[in-house]
Amino acid sequence: VQLQASGGGLVQAGGSLRLSCAASGPTFSSYTMGWFRQAPGKEREFVAAISRIGGRTYYADSVRGRFTISKDNAKNTVYLQMNSLEPEDTAVYYCAADPAPWSPPRAVHPRSYDYWGQGTLVTVSS
Repeated sequence: VQLQASGGGLVQAGGSLRLSCAASGPTFSSYTMGWFRQAPGKEREFVAAISRIGGRTYYADSVRGRFTISKDNAKNTVYLQMNSLEPEDTAVYYCAADPAPWSPPRAVHPRSYDYWGQGTLVTVSS
């Protein structure tokens, strides 16, 4: 599967953005989908994940309550709605696909994912 992330940009603290990740291929509903981010000089970190059908989600503590992940299998797209953005959220955001069944302990590790999008930059100004 090929992934294309979009929707990044510059926003003021407290603002909102919605990221999209469009997937190619007929088996999008077979993948657990995740969002990760990487700030300059830091390791890639888990943000959120959603199960194959979209009924289960899991979030990093740093974004829980502010970000919402959703999945539209009919449109082969996963979204990340980001509200109450903070300067600390500034990073390149990546979507990723994991063919394994849903497992939050697995979903938080970048190595669990076989496919990655190219990343989209989110900059939050103070």
